[in-house]
Order: sequence, then C-alpha cells, then structure tokens
Amino acid sequence: MALLVMSSAFAQNPAVVKTSSTVAVARPKLVIGIVVDQMRWDYLYRFANRYSQGGFRRLTGQGFSCENTLINYTPTITACGHSCVYTGSVPAIHGIVGNTWYDTALNRKMYCAEDSTVSGVGSNNKAGKMSPRNLLVTTIGDELRLANKESKVIGVALKDRGAIMPAGHMAQAAYWYDPGAGKWISSTYYMNELPAWVNQFNDQKYPEQYLKQPWTTLYPLESYTLSTEDDKPYEGRFPNTVNSSFPHTFKTPLANIASTPYGNTMTLEFAKQALVNYQLGKGKVTDLLTVSLSATDYVGHQFGPNSIEAEDTYLRLDKDLGDFFNYLDATLGKGNYLLFLTADHGVAHVPGFLAENNIPAGSWSDKDLSVKINSLVQAAFGIKDVVVSTDNYQFWLNHAAIQQAGKNEKEVIDFITASLKRMPPIADALNLHELGSEALLEPMRTMVINGYNKKRGGDIQLIPQPGWVNGGITGTTHGIWNPYDAHIPLVFMGWGIHPGHTNRLVGMTDIAPTIAALLHVQMPSGNIGKVVEEITK
Repeated sequence: MALLVMSSAFAQNPAVVKTSSTVAVARPKLVIGIVVDQMRWDYLYRFANRYSQGGFRRLTGQGFSCENTLINYTPTITACGHSCVYTGSVPAIHGIVGNTWYDTALNRKMYCAEDSTVSGVGSNNKAGKMSPRNLLVTTIGDELRLANKESKVIGVALKDRGAIMPAGHMAQAAYWYDPGAGKWISSTYYMNELPAWVNQFNDQKYPEQYLKQPWTTLYPLESYTLSTEDDKPYEGRFPNTVNSSFPHTFKTPLANIASTPYGNTMTLEFAKQALVNYQLGKGKVTDLLTVSLSATDYVGHQFGPNSIEAEDTYLRLDKDLGDFFNYLDATLGKGNYLLFLTADHGVAHVPGFLAENNIPAGSWSDKDLSVKINSLVQAAFGIKDVVVSTDNYQFWLNHAAIQQAGKNEKEVIDFITASLKRMPPIADALNLHELGSEALLEPMRTMVINGYNKKRGGDIQLIPQPGWVNGGITGTTHGIWNPYDAHIPLVFMGWGIHPGHTNRLVGMTDIAPTIAALLHVQMPSGNIGKVVEEITK
C-alpha cells in the first residue's frame, strides 16, 4: 500500500489521486529537461514576433514562466550550469567549478568529465573517455532511480558535459557528438557497445546532409532588423573565409555542424530516437530525458548575441522546438509529460558592439594578466612564476615557491590583489581564502561564495568591469556575475502545470527541488534550492 505525505505547497496538485482506501501518487510518464546553452532570458521575447505558435510562444503561452530566474553562483560556465540545474546545488558543493580547473595534486588542468578509467564507445580518441565521476552529489535523475530502478534516465547533447552532468551517476546512457569521428558516441561507464539504433543514426551522416548546402537565413536577409548588419569586424569567421557574412559554406561539416543551427536540429532528432528506442514514458514509472542544445553557444561565442547568425539560430530553434513538442504530443499524449526549458548561462555583448553604442566595454586576457603579475611578484619578492594557472576568473598560486622563498603568503596575495585592482579590466580581486572578510555587495558576495569549492578552487578571484570579456577582439563569452551572464529563462509546461508567470526572484538551484516535489522523490543530495510553488496553483 502506497502512502503519501504531501507538502502544503503541492496539496492541490492534480498529481494526487484519492481512492477509497489510500492516497495514490500520480506522476507524469516522462520528464524532459531542455537546457539551451547560452540562452539569455530576453531571447524568449526579443524575437517573439517572429516565433511560431508551436515553439517558444507555446512555452510562454501554455507554460509557467519564472521571469526573474538568476544563476546564484559565479562562474556562470557551461559545466557548472548543467550540474546546477539537475542537482539544485552550487559549485561549492557539487564540485564542478568550471569546464576545467587546476588540479593541485596532479599539477595540471582537469576537465570536468574526464575519466581515465573508461574508454570511448563509438570513438577511439579521448572524446569518449568521459563520465560523471567528478560530480560529487546526486542529480534529480539519480534520485528518481534510487526511488525506483525501473525509471530510465537518458542524457543527450552535442557537448559531453551537456549530456553527462544532467544525466547523473545512475543513468542508463549519455550520448554526445564527437566531431573528430562525426558520430554520436558514449563511454564504457554506460555501455560496452553502441546500440544498433545509434549506429543507424550515425550512418545517416546528418552533418553532411545538413551542410551540403550553405547556411543561409531562414527569411530574407533584410528582414533581420533586430540584429546588426551582416558583416561586422568584431564577429568571428569560419575557417578559410574572408568575412563573417551570409551565406556560410562548409568544407568540413563534421566539425562545423555544432556551430550552426543544424547542430540543434540534429540533437533533437537524436533525442526523438532515444525516446523511441528506450521506450521512454511507456512504462509504469516516470522516466527522464535530458537534452542540451549546444549549437546556440557555439554560434553565440563566434558571432555575439546581436548578430544575424544568433537571430537566425533562434528562429530555426523555435521551429525545431515546435516540431519536438508536437512529436511528444503524438508519442506520449499532450498533458502526459512534464517539460522544462532553461539555460546554463547567458552571454555578454561583444565589446565592439557596445563600443559602437557608447557603452563602456573592452576585452582582456587572464593569461596576459598572469604574465604581468608574475613579473611584478618576481621584482617585489624574488618569486618566479607565482601564478601557475588561470581559469574560471581565478588564479592558482605556486604555494611551494612562496614557502621556499620564505615569504608570507598573505602578503604575497595582498600584493597581487592590490596590483590587479589597479589594472583597467578588473573591478575587484579577492583573496578566496578570506571571503568572509571581503567587502562585497550582494548578489556578488553570495555568488562568489557559492562558486568557490575549497578543494578545487583557486586562490584569487577576479571580478571584471561590466562589459569587459576575457577574450580577443572578435566574438564574446560569459562567466561572471552580471545579469547578462546570470539571467536565464525558466519555463515549465505540461503535466500538472498551470499557465502563468512570476516576477519573483527564482534561483537556478530551485529547478531540481521543484521537479523532485512534483515527482514526490527525494531532492538531490547537495540541494540548496527551494520549490517554485506557483507553478501548480
């Protein structure tokens, strides 16, 4: 006999079905989590007049939108975001402090998903040597399977980290795209050989199919009035091209597919096949499908959020999402699945674009800064190469060299932070070992604390000036506390969800506990988030 203890937040939820002798728990057949890599919140509305009825407009019209959802840690980076969405936790706890970080024990950089104990399945190169073992806590998928191992959890993304971190430790499978092999692959953490359906999908050679014709705009080029002119000097170029304008022609489609909107199209087609072949949503228990759409990130980095390329990518994604939602309706039945869409981070404007509009901006290089700091420290203290690594807007220091020189570590760090603060790109520099005493305004204070893992973090945190990006003169990036990097969409739609919206402050960490509450399973082991109660009222 199944008994249920309900939280007051979900006491009126249609998930609870009363019978004469007990209270049975109804759950959706399938939960689908969609993370649109690098999707700023304003993309929900910026191109709304050009969106179809079935994609983003269906989400905002039929779903519940949390309009003021913010990432509550820094650095706002891909691996961190995908981990946070499905764990309800932050880098300080879940341990994924960046795409890479400096491992002081190994004296080298560590990739977030690297695992030397596994081998690639479908690929013989290092692209397959991946697993979720560096993630220190459970995901919502793990908790779903801990509650009932009949539940199936599958992760899909072009990026390995976009597939692996959301799927968690207990997933049946995670699949990602290897541009070197031009195939969807996995690792021996999940399986010993690719299923026949994956090989059949790979045999279709979708990258070649999609890119045999140049990438041209979906609508007439002159209609893209919400974007800048087509060819701008601060936009990145594809290899062997003389400008950044349409049409874009590709000689190497296997590698370039991720940098076009067709990377998202291919991902959603693969997700459909995973849904069918794993029979997701067809059993007696709830299953989970995690999908990360990575192409938006590659396009955004190269061309920036105000480019025609970015606009065209979202207009095409809108149609792809509409097609995917219709497929879910036909396969599972409308109202039988629960879906949410969010992002792992936002993105900064290209500094060149901001300069055109008289807004303070610039670019800088943390590697160049570390060279300057090393020179200053050597002159002041006689310590050579004190900065051993830079990543995630942090510096890692050579503690052995400081000790060997007989210098006081705090004095050296104070000297470095004071020197950094005098440099134009840097608004502040913090001693990460003394965060409790650093004078920081909210939300920066909480975001830095939440992002600092004592075992994997660095020694000094850099806070760049607003509008400044760590990079070159073309393209842009993300990673800091500012709203353009931290304000993300969050829309729930489908089973048990009432249409509407809230402007209340919601954290990225609130997604996982909300799904846990809807499914009546335990929240993930590192969760710090709170349930978004409004979505079922």
